[in-house]
Amino acid sequence: MRCDITIVFDTRRSLDLTATVETTPQRQSQARDWFDGAWETLGCEPLRPSGKVLLLDKVLGVADALGYDTLSTDEKEAREFAENLALALERPRITVDLPGLTVGY
Repeated sequence: MRCDITIVFDTRRSLDLTATVETTPQRQSQARDWFDGAWETLGCEPLRPSGKVLLLDKVLGVADALGYDTLSTDEKEAREFAENLALALERPRITVDLPGLTVGY
């Protein structure tokens, strides 16, 4: 499956990534686990006052913590993020809008 990803950091900076992955239930689970681990490693904070953290919250938090500079210059990090996002959400088109706090398909 091919997945085109756009990450909007602010009104002047966005990043387009592409991932081609072969999806299986096991790989999807591993991708979700990757977001769990990255969330913890990067010290992300819950977005909701309730403290509940959903997968899409983790996507937003990890994208924000990695930041434009890392994802635009570190090919390994960008590829790893894109592939895990494509596997976790299994959509051909994903937009991560950090200012709007949304992940759209």
